[in-house]
Amino acid sequence: MSELRVGAHTSIAGGVSNAVDEQLEYGGNCGQIFTHSPQVWDHGTIDDEEADAFRAESDANDVGPWMIHASYLVNLCTPKEDLRAKSVDSMQQELAAAAELGIPYVNVHLGAHTGAGVEGGLANAGDALDELDVPDGVTITIESDAGSGTKLGGQFEHLAGVQAETDHDLAFCVDTAHVWAAGYDISTPEGVADTFAEFDDVVGLDQLVYVHLNDSKHGCGTNKDEHAHVGEGEIGVGGMRAFIDRSVEEGLPMALETPTENGKSFAWNIERVHELHEGE
Repeated sequence: MSELRVGAHTSIAGGVSNAVDEQLEYGGNCGQIFTHSPQVWDHGTIDDEEADAFRAESDANDVGPWMIHASYLVNLCTPKEDLRAKSVDSMQQELAAAAELGIPYVNVHLGAHTGAGVEGGLANAGDALDELDVPDGVTITIESDAGSGTKLGGQFEHLAGVQAETDHDLAFCVDTAHVWAAGYDISTPEGVADTFAEFDDVVGLDQLVYVHLNDSKHGCGTNKDEHAHVGEGEIGVGGMRAFIDRSVEEGLPMALETPTENGKSFAWNIERVHELHEGE
């Protein structure tokens, strides 16, 4: 049985190495960061000293693997040339930051095709990805999506489709709240097993490297993306426990993006993950 690796999305406010301290406070041993505000294009810079401290503290405390989440503004599927250019530039900066920080994954949503159609959107994404220079030791990770509107990534076929459109070897991150919203019923152990089997058949489990572990406030197939505390949403205890156990079995690290509400924060959710995995 592989070790349970679970952590939270932590802040780099005051310096990127502070994310490690925050992760330890939550009780996490892996996790995710933004390198800048996800609502703007401006990346700023990461101080070399801070990057060294981040790597040293992560290694010393056995915190990892980390993942960088790309800006919410990035849209790989867009048919608009200006947005595509900004998206490619932003992704290139994220890849450089990952190499500097010793982070193996840069995670990104495919985005919306906005009228180009599924095939056109996936082709656009492949072309955008092929413009990127990916540093050694860093992998682009495509995240599954809730599938609302013209956003792609809600179906596993979209993930396999973008891999076929690019020369890069991609990896993938499954978000439990997103796959649930997209119509994959993971509320039972049987549903979790079926979902993993379908992912393996369509994409390949060897390409699944990370999990965003979130319960959902909305029903299966609603395409509504609103996260809930682990085991307290519509997926529920049975499904979340089964997904956690299978993720551990597959050696997949899990990053929480759960809310801070009702007196419960990341620390509560990390403890809850351990409890569910231990059968409590």
